[in-house]
Amino acid sequence: MKYLFTAFFMLSSFCLQAQIFKKILDKTKQKTEDKISEKISEKASNAASRPIDDAGTKKKDKNKPNDQSPKRETEEEPGDDAVSTVNTGKKPSLSTYSKFDFVPGEKILAYEDFSQDALGDFPDKWNTNGAGDLVQVVGEEGKWLKINKKARFIPEFINSLPENFTCEFDLICNEDFSFYSADFSVLLLTGGASNQAFEYGFVQKGNRSGVQMNLHPHNAGNNGGTAKINSFDNGVAVIDNTLETTKFNSQNGRTKVRVSIWRQKQRIRMYVNEDKVFDLPKGLVSGKEFNLLMFELGNDMHRENDQYLLGNIKLAVGAPDTRNKLMTEGKFVTSGILFDVNSDKIKPESFGVLKEIAGVLKENEAVRVKILGHTDSDGEDQANLELSKKRSASVKAALAKEFGIAESRIDTDGMGEKQPLTNNTTAEGKANNRRVEFIKI
Repeated sequence: MKYLFTAFFMLSSFCLQAQIFKKILDKTKQKTEDKISEKISEKASNAASRPIDDAGTKKKDKNKPNDQSPKRETEEEPGDDAVSTVNTGKKPSLSTYSKFDFVPGEKILAYEDFSQDALGDFPDKWNTNGAGDLVQVVGEEGKWLKINKKARFIPEFINSLPENFTCEFDLICNEDFSFYSADFSVLLLTGGASNQAFEYGFVQKGNRSGVQMNLHPHNAGNNGGTAKINSFDNGVAVIDNTLETTKFNSQNGRTKVRVSIWRQKQRIRMYVNEDKVFDLPKGLVSGKEFNLLMFELGNDMHRENDQYLLGNIKLAVGAPDTRNKLMTEGKFVTSGILFDVNSDKIKPESFGVLKEIAGVLKENEAVRVKILGHTDSDGEDQANLELSKKRSASVKAALAKEFGIAESRIDTDGMGEKQPLTNNTTAEGKANNRRVEFIKI
């Protein structure tokens, strides 16, 4: 009996020591996994602020001798361990936008590329009740406003929304964006001073009228994203709808979209890339003055690393009368034909403008035109002159290839920066000076 008790005691002791040893191993393993997880999270959260590759970007602005942006000593590519928050995949061509009928406004009222602000700052001409900072993104040009916490963001230099205007902006999210993280919202509102927009938990509870358009890159089926629209009058919902969109899909690498909004009095259209998502004939209440543009994150993110990046915002006024101006006045000027930076490659979102011009030329087969390209004053004079000539030639080629306009009907030339419409000291001025001119000959 004595030996049996001794053996039982030794066996119990051994089991207890084994359990203690297992707990120590488990704790060590958990600490190691936690450290790895922290490193991964840190790398992903810092990805948006890594410098972009400067190849192909514009030269120093001659009108801005004191650039506030930090400069790198050398032109280094991001290392092999660099983590990108975007994977936009193959860029679309003009042909993919064949059903795109969006035509931007004639005159640019506001253009925001954050070029006047320093990286890491909140933009000087904006207001918020939360926080946001400017970053650079691997593989993308320029600066972007990073939005990853519940807040409202108001560009205070926009204080009027005409009856006919267009608003465009680029929106990026990270890959594998959580289904449970917040929508990105853009709102057109009544209501006076922008600081009053911070008073309500939800805009619809206020005495405001307007429309709210939401985007989210992850739907319940993991095969796309969602687009929502809510039109309201004095805080009461008038129209409400939610649709699926495949163009914004963080699960399939479609993490960057161009959003285009077109107002014609009460009518509101919203495009996500080339898709017309909403077209509401009475999307805005009649008899109201809409004077506030606001971006919003209505809730916090489900995951810390989820974020939206906002950039390249353009507000333009007026419905272009292509036919009348070209045929009657003999000239049509547009800033709606866009090109890659320092390139003559036409961006696909230019399709709507090209289609309008091609329509006029098809209806008037005897008409010949001369295309003149114009640039802003960034970079060297001679380089800008050559670039403007190449761009006008690209427009001619696109009209011939995409719409069947005979090349013999079109002459081309470029003026570079020699004939500015306005000054080159502001982002809006430069955007208006970057234009294509069609002259009847």
